[in-house]
Amino acid sequence: MEKRWVYKDQGDEQIVQKLAGELSIDLNLSGLLVQRGIHTFDQARSYFRPQFEDLHDPFLMKDMDKAVDRVFQAVQNKEKILVYGDYDVDGTTAVALVYTFIKRFYKSIDFYIPDRDSEGYGISYQGIDFATENGFTLMIILDCGIKAIEKTIYAKEHNLDFIICDHHRPGDE
Repeated sequence: MEKRWVYKDQGDEQIVQKLAGELSIDLNLSGLLVQRGIHTFDQARSYFRPQFEDLHDPFLMKDMDKAVDRVFQAVQNKEKILVYGDYDVDGTTAVALVYTFIKRFYKSIDFYIPDRDSEGYGISYQGIDFATENGFTLMIILDCGIKAIEKTIYAKEHNLDFIICDHHRPGDE
């Protein structure tokens, strides 16, 4: 199998060396940081130890206010919440983060990762059935679902609300 690795130029060698010295790190790691636009000690600190003011406003995401209101409603009404994510690394990481965060203040929550072989990629009918059969009324869908129109309709028919948070591009529908 032929590999098609495309290496990026590390950038200005002087910046790489200066940053490596300031951070006391290897030149290879410094080069990776420079590739990502990190050229100074302060930029590296913000990258590795971000403060709240360094983070993007989550309300820049479309309908974040509606999502927050729906989660608060579920908590207030003692509804069961299911955090659902794809089986790949960004899906499982997202599920772990959101589930762990909400679990700290709300106990009626669980998570679901679909079986790659039997359920495939994205939201599955089995996952929706699991949610409805176990009394969940809200699913927080992470890393998938942006194109799952039929499954969203299916969930609605089963009185199950979705909050979809996905970095993929939506289709024309």
